[in-house]
Amino acid sequence: MGKFASMKDNIITVIIPAYNEEKSIGKVIQDIPGDSINHVIVVNNNSTDNTTEVAKNAGAIVLSEDRKGYGWACLKGIEYSKTLQTDIIVFMDGDYSDYPEEITKVLAPILEKDFDMVIGSRVLGKREKGALTPQQVFGNWLATRLIKLVYKAKFTDLGPFRAIKSDALEALNMTDKTYGWTIEMQIKAVKKKMLFCEVPVNYRKRIGVSKVSGTIKGTLLAGIKIIFAIWKYRLKQKNIN
Repeated sequence: MGKFASMKDNIITVIIPAYNEEKSIGKVIQDIPGDSINHVIVVNNNSTDNTTEVAKNAGAIVLSEDRKGYGWACLKGIEYSKTLQTDIIVFMDGDYSDYPEEITKVLAPILEKDFDMVIGSRVLGKREKGALTPQQVFGNWLATRLIKLVYKAKFTDLGPFRAIKSDALEALNMTDKTYGWTIEMQIKAVKKKMLFCEVPVNYRKRIGVSKVSGTIKGTLLAGIKIIFAIWKYRLKQKNIN
């Protein structure tokens, strides 16, 4: 049955969007605790390197999504996870900045206390110096404070390392295709009055260059998208009321 053959009451699937992560994706997959996870899906998002081959050799299910964008890749993975009868989905990056062995920590509030969603907070955990760029630190600070101001919900991070029940994720009706994916999930979970929490996770410098925070264009676009998302969902709520 392969490395990922957990026989738990819940079927747990990890989804990893990946763009040119051949140097890191194998390490990520190998460090995922096989006794806690049933399936690992890597969604190759238009890579030009050997990401697909490395991920397959490491034991992952590999899908291809030619439309560029983090959200597109996540949506592709979610759709496939339904064929696996997945109960809980874990999202994480393929650049080895997260610690895959901490998946059990991120899952614990769902498995033990029936939370709907858990965010792995890099702000609450220990970070390697330079792992988060100054623009990421500021962006997180600004976005989480705006969420608190607008939605009265407390978050410390918009980090990609997170877990959510599949039925809760289905209820969120996720639509963002690019930079606004994580904040859309958090805002919609608040609006749906879901039970959520954060747990501290550690964070290290990624392998390779970030496709978002590593470029001026990516940083600006992500910042604009995140701020726009905060107000967009608020306006939608007012229109409904």
